Amino acid sequence: MKVISNLLKLLLKVNKGFISNAKYQIQDLSARRFSSSKCVKMNTCRTEKSLAVARLMRPDDANTAGNVHGGTILKMIEEAGHVVTTRNFNTTKKLKDGDDFEPGMCALVRVERTDFLKPMFLTELAELNAEIIYTSPHSFEVEVMVWAENIFTGTKRLTNKAILWYVPLSVREKNKVLDVPSLEQLDPEKTEAGRLRYERQKHERANHVGRKITPFRMMSVSDEHMSDIEKHCVLYSQVTLVHLVGPSDCEHGVLRGGVVMKLMDECAGVVAAKHCRTNIVTASMDATNFHNQVRKGSLITVSGQVTFTSAKSMEIEVIVDAEFLIGGQAQKERAVSSFFTYVSLDANWRPQNVPPLKLSNEEENQRFELGKQRYELRKKQRLDAKVKLVGIDLRN
Repeated sequence: MKVISNLLKLLLKVNKGFISNAKYQIQDLSARRFSSSKCVKMNTCRTEKSLAVARLMRPDDANTAGNVHGGTILKMIEEAGHVVTTRNFNTTKKLKDGDDFEPGMCALVRVERTDFLKPMFLTELAELNAEIIYTSPHSFEVEVMVWAENIFTGTKRLTNKAILWYVPLSVREKNKVLDVPSLEQLDPEKTEAGRLRYERQKHERANHVGRKITPFRMMSVSDEHMSDIEKHCVLYSQVTLVHLVGPSDCEHGVLRGGVVMKLMDECAGVVAAKHCRTNIVTASMDATNFHNQVRKGSLITVSGQVTFTSAKSMEIEVIVDAEFLIGGQAQKERAVSSFFTYVSLDANWRPQNVPPLKLSNEEENQRFELGKQRYELRKKQRLDAKVKLVGIDLRN
């Protein structure tokens, strides 16, 4: 009883902190209400370029083993980026243009490669710090750091570091991109580094638009029963999720990027679990470009399949197609696509061997070889990052 009493006291203390933090978040979100009288009354007209939020991880945020879903973390990261950019854009533009300013909503257009450095668990406190680090004439670059805190011991660890790009869109005129207020950057080196990152991602996005993505050969109802399909082959673990985009998924009628990434991770997680039949966790998500806006009332199809396996990891490609059901054409458009890397864990939470992927045709062989190239590139990028961090070349 004493242990339970102490636990309740601790949770009460944490909840008090949440109430205070919730008030802060409500003030931040209220800045997106564009009435000048409300803005003055609530004293939220600020141009801060950073934001800090926190949330306790609940049972519906984690899998049966207690690992917080990668999609849950990705969604929180995107929400933090959305709030800090939308708030900065509107408050800065209002100070500059007065009551004649045109309000905007910042939409996610790209997420750079995101690694899951450490796991996050049920009952831990997720703390996110989002900061605008660069602006171009029509986009924001945001860095989001995610920390996991054990509320019983007070220890913290860095779990994620993400870079996201947002574009401000008019809330009055559909598909109108607005100008971004320049960010005060005193350090010329940081400004130049930001410009180089902007040019690189712009180039990669342009190349990605023209890249042909071969649709999956998904298994249909008329195919043979699952028991007749060989285990660990591509078809055996393929997954398709269908989701109707509702009001709670959207901001001003547009599907939020965080909701899409959460669905993509859920799809990839099911694929990984079917392939391994073990506890699996997200290791990384490759750089992801959002091709087209998805509006409220659309039907999105999220499809995933294993494309490559190494000794202790598997690559899963996920594509999202959208079909607007109300008054739209009866055709699907590619909304977003990405590659997720998953690892399989044993009973001691250590990575274990992944069953090799069995290939059955030339298309699967080609996908496997491309996946192997991406796997080698990721290994090189991780090693280069370690070299940069410690200043020692570990490749010699």
